[in-house]
Amino acid sequence: MTAQKGGDYSASSIQALEGLEAVRRRPGMYIGSTDTKGLHHLVWEVVDNSIDEHLAGHCTHIQVSINKDNSVTVSDNGRGIPVDMHEKLGKSALEVVMTVLHAGGKFDKDSYKVSGGLHGVGVSCVNALSSYVRVEVRREGKKYMQEYERGKPKADVIQIGEASERGTTVTFQPDSEIFETLIYNYDTLAHRLRELSFLNSGLYIYLRDEREEFPKDELFFSEGGLREFALYLDQSRTPLTEEPIFVKGKEDNVEVEVALMYNTGYQENVFSYVNNINTRDGGTHVSGFRRALARVFKQYGDDKGMFSKLKVEISGDDFREGLTAIVSVKVPEPQFKGQTKGELGNSEVVGIVSRILGDALSSFLEENPKEARRIIDKVILAATAREAARKAREMVQRKNVLSGGGLPGKLADCSSKIAAESELFLVEGDSAGGTAKQGRNRHYQAIMPLRGKILNVEKALEYKIYENEEIKNIFTALGVFIQENEEGERILNITKLRYHKIVIMCDADVDGSHIATLILTFFYRYMKQLVEQGHLYIARPPLYLIKKGSKAEYAWNEKDRKEITEKLSGGKEDSVHIQRYKGLGEMNAEQLWETTMDPERRILSQVTIESDLEASHYFSKLMGDDVPPRREFIESHAHYARIDV
Repeated sequence: MTAQKGGDYSASSIQALEGLEAVRRRPGMYIGSTDTKGLHHLVWEVVDNSIDEHLAGHCTHIQVSINKDNSVTVSDNGRGIPVDMHEKLGKSALEVVMTVLHAGGKFDKDSYKVSGGLHGVGVSCVNALSSYVRVEVRREGKKYMQEYERGKPKADVIQIGEASERGTTVTFQPDSEIFETLIYNYDTLAHRLRELSFLNSGLYIYLRDEREEFPKDELFFSEGGLREFALYLDQSRTPLTEEPIFVKGKEDNVEVEVALMYNTGYQENVFSYVNNINTRDGGTHVSGFRRALARVFKQYGDDKGMFSKLKVEISGDDFREGLTAIVSVKVPEPQFKGQTKGELGNSEVVGIVSRILGDALSSFLEENPKEARRIIDKVILAATAREAARKAREMVQRKNVLSGGGLPGKLADCSSKIAAESELFLVEGDSAGGTAKQGRNRHYQAIMPLRGKILNVEKALEYKIYENEEIKNIFTALGVFIQENEEGERILNITKLRYHKIVIMCDADVDGSHIATLILTFFYRYMKQLVEQGHLYIARPPLYLIKKGSKAEYAWNEKDRKEITEKLSGGKEDSVHIQRYKGLGEMNAEQLWETTMDPERRILSQVTIESDLEASHYFSKLMGDDVPPRREFIESHAHYARIDV
């Protein structure tokens, strides 16, 4: 091996980063990112410590406060972090926990039988990535405190008074040198804390936002746990069973809790957790759940002769259509795949979950024959519809996936064949579509007009979706298709995706927002992979054109309009001309290009999924049968600059 240019590679080239310097140098390795997701991750790390105290039986109340300066305070009534001297390191145990990676009580099975943050880097990472941290500990009748700046103690731990209660309070200010934004989103925090309250029945979690003139308070508490969780998720759907089926058991120190219920809808909504951590990619606990579900229901249907007249073979997917379920396990030593802990890898958990759930389901079916019949009838309907959907999909599959050609007639394609630089605009209506075709950059921008409101996939059978002309055109234009893997699961094949930017471009009014939401629902339910990989965007056209003489400026909201009007008119509003755009079609091609399509000047909102659970909940709520909640939501969000799902 020869030396590379640019200097010698010797012992002096090796850097040993001390303390928490490694975290500050490479924050993404520890918290995933330095954007808003990483910012909120700091809160989860601190809250997880309090949750672990609850799991150990020592904490009943947690309070999370967003302070006026956008710092965050997390307080609990747990045992309090130990403050006595650490014999080996010669410093307070509190300082060790706050400043040393892989230090904490979670490695001691006597202190925490189960916990989420087993990597032992949580609160020390928060310390490293904060400009200021203050920790207050109440234990053994005394109150202690220590402060830090960018991970380094300002002084030793000191006693600051007496304490009649116990617990830990951590206040931290995220570092502006590290994070792209320091603004916390109340809804993001509320969603996760509500989730934690369902997963930890009997735990009081308070959220307070002190940034507004009138502070906002919310309490999350669940006595019914996962039962209430399932009812919350399915509140806008029509159930097939009166109450959720709830299962709880323990084997080899692995605790299993499952709540499930069927509804008349067509979506599968299974959410899984390990030690309160949301495992978005599933894992062995989900495999055990699916195995038990298919085995028990198949056996019951066969024994009762219910599948005898069915002309298609039952698939695992058929048992999960219209199913809402929460699978939560507590594992003493979980093995996660990757630092993000998105998938559980413990092989023994498959059999444990399968056995515990299987026994409980068998008993439920035998004891509740009427509800069992309704569920099996739903499975038979799903199998029949799946076969119809398969035939419909075959009609949709794009010819040029195999042989080339076959693009939709309304698609005005771009000349570039490089997917990474190509953009597809899904435009509301032929009129706006025509204007967009004239104003676009033909090299890399493709335009496909959509007629009116596309099919609401939340309320439609799958085969109906593939028969819908507009949806067929979207599949065909994108060059993606749905196929079944070896386990019979339907997955989206995006190997021949033709555009890496898919832009929803609708009118800036309530109807336009409704159409955008319908399109978003389709992508979330049937092309989620494209959303997760960051391919989906929403264009944001201006609401107003404000003119005075030769001067003209665009306004994207009411605040912009007032400021621009004031600037151009000098306080005389009647001296300016304000044009309100009722639709994209009212702009000429040049205006549409410079405001909404030109990469140098346009505003695009990237669609992200911050919480899969909340996204699914909102889509079912807003796109289900109840119209008033949907209309209210659209009207209240129609002018938001950024749309997150």
